[in-house]
Amino acid sequence: MSSKKKIRSKCFTYLETGVDIDKANQLIKDIKEITKETYRPGVVSDIGGFGAFFDIPSHYQQPLLVSGTDGVGTKLKLANLLNQHTTIGIDLVAMCVNDIICHGAEPLFFLDYYATGKLNRQQSIDIIRGIAKGCKLAGAALIGGETAEMPGMYSSNDYDLAGFCVGVVEKNKVIDGHAVQIGDAIIGLASSGPHSNGYSLIRKIVEYTGASYSDSFEGKTLGEILITPTRIYTKSILNLLKNVTIHSCANITGGGLVENIPRCIPQGTQAVIDKNSWERPPIFNWLQEKGNVTEEEMQRSLNLGVGMAVIIPTDMVETALACLKASGEKAWTLGSVQASNHDEPSVIIR
Repeated sequence: MSSKKKIRSKCFTYLETGVDIDKANQLIKDIKEITKETYRPGVVSDIGGFGAFFDIPSHYQQPLLVSGTDGVGTKLKLANLLNQHTTIGIDLVAMCVNDIICHGAEPLFFLDYYATGKLNRQQSIDIIRGIAKGCKLAGAALIGGETAEMPGMYSSNDYDLAGFCVGVVEKNKVIDGHAVQIGDAIIGLASSGPHSNGYSLIRKIVEYTGASYSDSFEGKTLGEILITPTRIYTKSILNLLKNVTIHSCANITGGGLVENIPRCIPQGTQAVIDKNSWERPPIFNWLQEKGNVTEEEMQRSLNLGVGMAVIIPTDMVETALACLKASGEKAWTLGSVQASNHDEPSVIIR
């Protein structure tokens, strides 16, 4: 057997170094079966050729394609430390689809990139199954990807993930913040934890305190709390759009509330957030206390329990909260949009 073989199966590519060819082919077969579980109307054919095809749903009159790409960041290190790879793929999908839903876009399809120092079949299956689960939660089809073994670039156990999502929205229904009005209400949607941001800080705090990821925390272990996958909001937001008018929407990722909400409100406005309107999940209090982290840094590094912020007219708040509750979301009135003396939009948490 050659010491270096490249095996290509449709859109998935594997650079193998001394890996059993039969095992590699079986992995390819397994991945193809996993991706089929995510197929939805619009998938033109099975994974094939040098590209993947998708037909835009016919009910869109003036469709605009909306794309997003992202990774999981250093949460990958935590997955390796815990040897828990079954949910990190959900994080990957969430980081992309939660961005494009902020513009009202229905996710259509997803592509992934997975690179590792040495291909491990079970680890690979766990990761791809997680991606597929994330796609099913978002309503997107996993129609292609790249899996590469890259010795010398990554150590044997290290790997990296990146994703790319495409969605569609009617041209006259794009959410871009232009409709935001003074007095609009801001609705907060609960996060499932830190999601996929702030993990360099989180890992440093755990290391600094000497805590173990196996320590008991809120009925689970600290590791289980921190590896909890990012919540995917696409179906809840799409359902909300059928019942209320959304003026703007912000995915609360790196930068927290203070840096993400200004991206979706116009100049001359500020988002005034009531810090008493929600109870922070215990993990954030633990991180702040054990790490001696300032409130300002907490607000800029972590979501503090708010995964998504939706801006709507005040007369639609009750309808919105009822709709989100019916979709399984924990939601509340987070604050409001008010006039500002400054041109640049900002956030005040008080």
